[in-house]
Amino acid sequence: MPNIAITIKAIEKKGVLDEITNLISSYNINISYTHLFIEKGNFGSINLELENKDNINSLIKDIESLDSVKSVEIHGSLNDIYGKRIIIFGGGAQVSQVAMGAITEADRHNIRGERISIDTIPLVGEEEIAEAVEALSRLPRVSALVLAGSLMGGKIADAVANVKSEHNLVVISLNMPGGITEIADLVVTDPIQAGVMAVMAVADTATFKINKLKKNKF
Repeated sequence: MPNIAITIKAIEKKGVLDEITNLISSYNINISYTHLFIEKGNFGSINLELENKDNINSLIKDIESLDSVKSVEIHGSLNDIYGKRIIIFGGGAQVSQVAMGAITEADRHNIRGERISIDTIPLVGEEEIAEAVEALSRLPRVSALVLAGSLMGGKIADAVANVKSEHNLVVISLNMPGGITEIADLVVTDPIQAGVMAVMAVADTATFKINKLKKNKF
């Protein structure tokens, strides 16, 4: 059963989140994703994705009845709207070329019913890129990582290895000096092709399978 997402506007004060989550738990509904932030006027926005939709209308009425709650909205989950995420890290010129290939290929699959989104951030420096890679474990819906630079190894390679060991993540690297090419699932020389292959690797509408390739360097 697909997730259902709700956004709750509530007064920003101590104990509100506990009150809401305890109410949801009483319905035996699991929270699969949550994100909250503070808005103007001393209100908080709480975005929740719920796995079990049984009795959802009754739950919404109970949440709306809480004194601290201003409103509740039901909408599609982030997975339904934005789908799988492909993240591109590295130097600006290489990142832009990988993004060009990925966006063009994602458009082809999204027209056929896929939902694949492309996120990019140009970064320079071993510490900065390694920190960004480690943060992938805290980002939802990440399906593939493309490393686009001229030299990556050391802490970056260690961070990629750690994330790969904990998450089902496709890692594609441009062909460059450094240890990252030894642990990447694919090493691709052309940045546009790297972006295209990243999308093909995660798209359900593609027949491309990395584990069926006879080599991983192109």
